[in-house]
Amino acid sequence: MSVLERDAVKRVRQALADAGLEDTVIELAETARSADDAASAVGCELGAIVKSLVFTIGRRFVMALVAGDHRCLEENLPAAFFLDGDVGRPKAGEVKGITGFTIGGVAPIGLAHKLPIVVDRSLKRFDTVYAAAGHPHCVFSVAPAELARITEGIVSFNIAEPADGADVAAPPLAASKTFSEGREDRVSGDGGEAG
Repeated sequence: MSVLERDAVKRVRQALADAGLEDTVIELAETARSADDAASAVGCELGAIVKSLVFTIGRRFVMALVAGDHRCLEENLPAAFFLDGDVGRPKAGEVKGITGFTIGGVAPIGLAHKLPIVVDRSLKRFDTVYAAAGHPHCVFSVAPAELARITEGIVSFNIAEPADGADVAAPPLAASKTFSEGREDRVSGDGGEAG
């Protein structure tokens, strides 16, 4: 049986169809278990890989979608999700139970249970990004704006920073709510993005 026919991968393919998007799931010859592996297998920049990271805030499971060349700022997640509580990392079995996917293939769509999701704004540097599709050898491609739409994710500039300390240019925000108190440069707009 092809990896594309596995139940977890089929859930991702169905989620794309349900969202009105083309089935862009591809099976890779090499593993995409890590962002570096995925970028190498796909042949794209590391930043175009979407890391699907599951955390707990208090007793609530959440997901952060972070560019492959960024690291998640876990301390900023409660504010980004408008939640209170300590940030934790669930065990592999808990991730599988809440998402329906095994670590290394956790997709941001087709989840077993709906999760609040926050999306790293720096992904908008790319026309196309690649996310895990339910198996370590499968990814799907999607435009960053569509990724935010189909995950119902909150786009934030506060949840990640470049892993190597480099200054990565990212498109300006249309609107931001997170961390905006007291900022003179606060942006208000159509509400298309919230941070």
